[in-house]
Amino acid sequence: MARCDPDPDLADRLAATRALTLALAAPLSDADATLQPHPDASPAKWHLAHTTWFLETFVLRDHAPGYVLHDERWPFLFNSYYNGEGDRHERCRRGMISRPTLDEVRDWRRVVDAALTEAMPNLPQTALDLVGIGIEHEQQHQELFLTDILATLAENPLEPAYGELAPAPCHSTEAVAWLSGREGIVEVGASGGTFAFDCERPRHRALLAPHRIANRCVTNGEWQQFIADGGYREASLWLSDGWDWVQANGIDRPLYWNDDGSHFTLAGRREIDRAAPVAQVSYYEADAFARWADARLPTEFEWEAMFDGADPDLGHQLDSAGPVLPRPGGGPFGDVWQWTMSAYLPYPGFIPEEGTVGEYNGKFMCGQFVLKGASCATPRGHARASYRNFFPPAARWQFSGVRLARDA
Repeated sequence: MARCDPDPDLADRLAATRALTLALAAPLSDADATLQPHPDASPAKWHLAHTTWFLETFVLRDHAPGYVLHDERWPFLFNSYYNGEGDRHERCRRGMISRPTLDEVRDWRRVVDAALTEAMPNLPQTALDLVGIGIEHEQQHQELFLTDILATLAENPLEPAYGELAPAPCHSTEAVAWLSGREGIVEVGASGGTFAFDCERPRHRALLAPHRIANRCVTNGEWQQFIADGGYREASLWLSDGWDWVQANGIDRPLYWNDDGSHFTLAGRREIDRAAPVAQVSYYEADAFARWADARLPTEFEWEAMFDGADPDLGHQLDSAGPVLPRPGGGPFGDVWQWTMSAYLPYPGFIPEEGTVGEYNGKFMCGQFVLKGASCATPRGHARASYRNFFPPAARWQFSGVRLARDA
């Protein structure tokens, strides 16, 4: 996280962000919002509550004189991993929190939003910076909200749809073109003047060898060829840990794919669009596919240098019109996050944010890989070339896909 210039539209952005989260939850029942499909995913109700806890704790409690917590018991339930805030409920048991109810969480959000509206004109710049962080934090949880509710509904044999989303248009697959990447010394990382998380800074130099990057992401149709060619059965394509993961978990296709050529989506069961980018694949799968395709994954700096300057709002992403599905023909931002071969590590000179919020990124810099771009569940306006998403290599319930690279 990082300081940024004063934002005259901060209150409006906060209100819009908070409203979008409530809109995403509107189709859900209390039962829908309480379920936790697996330990890595959180209940929808928890996302609504945690983002509220973040703002109540770090902005109102710490910077608004006289503010009293809405319920002093709830921070234990809705703290995520901030050791500086004391003990917390186990992550794997968030689905056991039947109380407070979804309506009670919505009421809490209204109380906190009203208090923020009243307090913001008199808050110091340090607190306003935290409001900006809270907006970005909630946008991250909007994406997690959608990926987690997809995982929740996928557990139901009735395969209920989250919403009536427009089907993706079927196009013929664009031929792969290999774009020459930048080489030599390049500058990477966030520049000053705009918001960036602390893990995106400082801006620094990196050395790139000659390479090429594919003009588009790997498609479902190409992944079907990988499966048909025995890609999930050929040990020589896989990292040792990846092969152990495949064998131990019986992995033979992307998450949510079925034998009949369909897959489960936020819109329910749909025929797989061969031209759309493949989604819900792990780093292990992405790396194995790249070997099969006589290619490799790009480094995060190769990706960033290639697409720095591209408009991050042109892709298919979440906006006020509601969620969309991955679609053919997208650009570098949107549809699916793209795995890189880069471990999630600190940049030279990395300094975490001061205080408890400094736990947000730095302490996870071990055992994770960087993804670049954005996905169809990423809120529009949240993406940028310097953004560093990160997940462990077996994670695949996110809208994560593949863009290939090759040495020149």
